Amino acid sequence: MSESVDRRHVLAFGAALTGGFAMEFAQATAADNGAGQTATPSRAASSRRLEPLRSVEAGVLDIAYYEEGPADGPAVVLLHGFPYDIHSYVDVAPLLAAKGCRVVVPYLRGYGPTRFLDSKTPRSGEQAAVGADLIALIDALGIKRAVFAGYDWGGRAACVGAALWPDRCAGLVSVNGYLVQDIAHAMVPAKVPREVAYWYQYYFQIERGRAGLAANRREIAKILWQQWSPNWHFDEATFERTARAFDNPDYVDVVIHSYRHRYGLADGDPRYAELERRLATQPVIAAPAITLDGNADGVNPATDGTAYAVKFSRRLAHRVIPRAGHNLPQEEPEAFAVAVMELIKT
Repeated sequence: MSESVDRRHVLAFGAALTGGFAMEFAQATAADNGAGQTATPSRAASSRRLEPLRSVEAGVLDIAYYEEGPADGPAVVLLHGFPYDIHSYVDVAPLLAAKGCRVVVPYLRGYGPTRFLDSKTPRSGEQAAVGADLIALIDALGIKRAVFAGYDWGGRAACVGAALWPDRCAGLVSVNGYLVQDIAHAMVPAKVPREVAYWYQYYFQIERGRAGLAANRREIAKILWQQWSPNWHFDEATFERTARAFDNPDYVDVVIHSYRHRYGLADGDPRYAELERRLATQPVIAAPAITLDGNADGVNPATDGTAYAVKFSRRLAHRVIPRAGHNLPQEEPEAFAVAVMELIKT
């Protein structure tokens, strides 16, 4: 049996074992993380839409983005994750714009109105691709340097951009710390609770998972929101505002490729091979950085940040944000905005 086939069997088996326990794990994690805290209801959902959108040709994409704040202000690029969209920053963007920042919030490849320029371009979701998209975007907008800030896929794009293009990164805010994937060691198992929370990643390794995502993209996203952010009581309008982004015709292909590539189960786009080779060395990030964790994160439990501290040569702080889950900027926008502004002022 080849290594590729063996890996697929392992991951499929993991999906079968873990899927039924994911919700229970998220609830238990939230209870443990919230021990000793006063129960506080989540903030009222903002009904604002980030509009009007602009678009720009950048690298292989026509990127749709929202911009707010003065054009000559210090630039900040806010990057969303899976399965979310630019409205993770619906409250962060105006806070930063009010402080004089030029705030750019792009839809990642495969989300919202962002489109590939060429139908023949591989629909890659690999880490080098989303990092290269970030640099192509700021090139197209004439931004020399910016603070890169994000979580989940967006945090990974920010970390990749900071690591490989240090001269373009004025500072980094990354939720869950150092997010450059160590693909060579991707098959080393994590602690069991984390393996349980990764059920969706194993599901996406098999064609049943691809079909499931295509047919049930909203249902999958909603259960992940609930599992990952148990203290965030979003309403249907808030969810639907974001869920429209999953109707992008490339969403399924990009998502599936992302989760297969990170386990070494799918080849990357050859145009990013050299970038992936550099990322395989797990490069140190030299930009001033602040890392954040939500203490009710149901997929990446909060830590003290020491495990990956060596990957930052200028980390200013690591903070655990009370009550916050995985979608930290939308759940606790002030804490996220404060971190960005500290970097602007350094």
